[in-house]
Amino acid sequence: MALFSINEQRLDETGVKPLETTVTPDREMQRVLRTAPVETFRIDDPFDTRLARWKHNPFHEVVQPMTDNVIMTYLGAMQRLERRSGGEYSTGMGRRGSITFIPAGSSSRWDIHGPMDIVQLYLSPQLLDRVARESAGAVRPLNESTARPDNIMATLLELILQSSGDPVHLEALYRQQLASLIAIHLVKTHSGLVEAADKALGGLAPRVLRMSQERLSSENGGDFSLGALAEAANLSRFHFCRAFKKSTGLTPHEWLRERRMEQAMAMLRDPFLQITEIAGTLGYATLTAFGVAFKRYTGLTPGEWRRTVL
Repeated sequence: MALFSINEQRLDETGVKPLETTVTPDREMQRVLRTAPVETFRIDDPFDTRLARWKHNPFHEVVQPMTDNVIMTYLGAMQRLERRSGGEYSTGMGRRGSITFIPAGSSSRWDIHGPMDIVQLYLSPQLLDRVARESAGAVRPLNESTARPDNIMATLLELILQSSGDPVHLEALYRQQLASLIAIHLVKTHSGLVEAADKALGGLAPRVLRMSQERLSSENGGDFSLGALAEAANLSRFHFCRAFKKSTGLTPHEWLRERRMEQAMAMLRDPFLQITEIAGTLGYATLTAFGVAFKRYTGLTPGEWRRTVL
């Protein structure tokens, strides 16, 4: 049995099972994004590995199960992503240096509120199964991720998109090897094959990171200053800020701002909450200040964003 076979059925956001049949990522992306890819090509390997670049408009759709795993990165301006798989909800900021992974056979509801420029690589379960069998250690199922910081994977995806300028046979070999590196890195970082893979080298220890995030998220009126956080972590301010960003891809200020915006979006989904009430609850002095911050983050005013989701 393949280690990464398509054997899991998820419920969509309505609680209904997705279609049992699966389609290729090429076809499903074209249906969901309502456009053709800017460019696409096949990697000359036995697994029919393919790459596509898309420039698409905002959309709110359920992506049906696909035959292949999809790994993607972002080339254009930052954009907020929301993703629902059954009862699970994840969100993130699609930006250069971050990646999203959709396992073969999974189905998710996506809400993307602005245009995006993305690169996607389609990897067969058979390819990842081969990589896993050739690696030492116990393998667990592949985990989904949404806009997760991963400069290595993002750089590899950008490189595979670019022409090497070599003769055709050398360029084909170049892309094959990059695709193999991506598959290995994906198994390493998304299956738990290597326990240490989830630890951000040079970042905060998991316990310290969790403590810092809990403190930033607390509403008990405690000291959330950089100095207080660094002191609790037994680090200088400079080293704490650097390590926090290494672990999360964000500075403490950016991380807290993202959390505030996530809270705002969750509250805006409640049609009975007034926008002025939401602004006050989140600590904004005026409705204007909240509106400016929200639009800078999402590209829409709170009222416009609410109308897209209700």
